Amino acid sequence: MIFVDTHAHLYADEFDTDRDRVVRKAIDNGVTFMFLPNIDTTYFDRVSALSNQYPAHCFPMMGLHPTSVKENYRDELTRVAEELAAPGKKFYGIGEIGIDHHWSRNFDEEQAEAFLFQLDMGIKYDLPVVIHSRKAVDVIIDLLDRQKEQSRKGIFHCFDGSLEQAQKIISLGLMLGIGGIVTYKNSELPKVVKEVDLEHLCLETDCPWLPPVPHRGERNESAYIPLIAKKIAEIKHTTIENVARITTQNALTLFGL
Repeated sequence: MIFVDTHAHLYADEFDTDRDRVVRKAIDNGVTFMFLPNIDTTYFDRVSALSNQYPAHCFPMMGLHPTSVKENYRDELTRVAEELAAPGKKFYGIGEIGIDHHWSRNFDEEQAEAFLFQLDMGIKYDLPVVIHSRKAVDVIIDLLDRQKEQSRKGIFHCFDGSLEQAQKIISLGLMLGIGGIVTYKNSELPKVVKEVDLEHLCLETDCPWLPPVPHRGERNESAYIPLIAKKIAEIKHTTIENVARITTQNALTLFGL
């Protein structure tokens, strides 16, 4: 079986002591493709270095994370645009981008502006967008609806909303990124996953955060993707092989591999 982790922060500080081991472990567990969303300019070199070290397995994205939208956000967006336009550089997605209303509400307008700007970058370069949402699902849906772009494609990362929200997101041209939350005892996500066709799902870890059961409370790793696939297979009364086949094809088609 071949799996894809569509959202892995393998360049994060949490992996500084054993990054190579973590990447090799993922590959050994069948997680052949790992996509690396950027956070802000301070991570450019880390994302680039890892993707250069493992060019057949780690694939870089470019974007400005909503929690990094501060007073200098326009300078950050300028750098994002410059990286995307740079000759010889290849990115596989615009991400991660979005709206975060959990940590602060001081930059709501700036986050919306940055989000819309980067959505436009996705259209301009024909790249999928990878969308972060925290306490902002309906806000993001409204912004996506307002843009009315028919050629949009991407993933609603770490989805944990309602079935109604899931159906709206799918209707807007996006897939749902399903991670470790689907394995949590009190999660409502299994009820949503049960009703959504596999053709609309991608697998992700968001490592080093949100590890699936039985690793909750530990550092998350891309190697745990099969645990997420196994849970989805149980929910949908199918085989893990079927989940792997369909979600892998979904991801590779979306990211152009």
